[in-house]
Amino acid sequence: MPFISANIIETILSPVISVFQWLLLFFHDTIGIGWGLAIIALTVVVRIVLLPLTIKQFRSMQALQTLSPQIKALQAKYKDDKQRLNQEMMKFYQENKVNPFGSCLPLVAQIPVFISLFYMLRAPLKIDICGPESAILAVGRAASPPTGLDLTYCQAVDPGSAKFLFIPDLTAPSVGWVLILLLVLYVGSQLLSSVLMAVTSDRNQMIIMIALPFVFVFFIKGFPAGLLVYWITTNFWTVGQQYFLKRATGQLPPWLGGDPDGLKAAAPAVAGAPSSSALPPAAKKKKKRSGKRS
Repeated sequence: MPFISANIIETILSPVISVFQWLLLFFHDTIGIGWGLAIIALTVVVRIVLLPLTIKQFRSMQALQTLSPQIKALQAKYKDDKQRLNQEMMKFYQENKVNPFGSCLPLVAQIPVFISLFYMLRAPLKIDICGPESAILAVGRAASPPTGLDLTYCQAVDPGSAKFLFIPDLTAPSVGWVLILLLVLYVGSQLLSSVLMAVTSDRNQMIIMIALPFVFVFFIKGFPAGLLVYWITTNFWTVGQQYFLKRATGQLPPWLGGDPDGLKAAAPAVAGAPSSSALPPAAKKKKKRSGKRS
């Protein structure tokens, strides 16, 4: 089954894999940088391409934050009628020209990138990094279930070919203190990027947001180290990106040097986010005239 699954993934993502592999080979072979820096350069290219979606995501999140009181009012009003609530919510979003799924676009767009890089580091790119001898190991892993002996084969074939900074092998899962340091960098960068992107003050949502990076640790600890390099790099890119976007729109939090008063005043003025004055005013009751018409 793993062999069939690998073929299916390769078929579906073949165009993406081909482009990314060409880019990595271009950075490594033509420009002459190491594989670790090539992965970082690929991350930068991907994030630049996704920049329009990211700006749209930022505007959508700020718009949802501005409309949060009205959304909560609708949820309270139709809490016992889910179907009516969904209808009213969709109508509300259309009237205010807000896409509730706009904040998910960059994340969804990065899923094929993540899966493609995961596949490449285990199979075709591993051959480029470690040499043709590693093809035997790659085919063996794909055709048989894991045996638990996941050795850093790159080091045996070509010592130093897959090394980057303190990481001995980008194509294999890290162990020991290297793994611990990578996980600390991942959790720290993920928490910082999540806090900067947060638009909610709900306590439960904040707890989930903070807990998720620690939960993901159990899943990503067995990933190739090169994939963690990509993830950490994209997290730091997100941190810098959110900093400049929030600074430009007066949304920078006080703990990063933002003005608390300016933060409140700038919220409705974010580009693409409807202000409270743009919302329909509440209907006023007309006073009945006491006099009779003649």
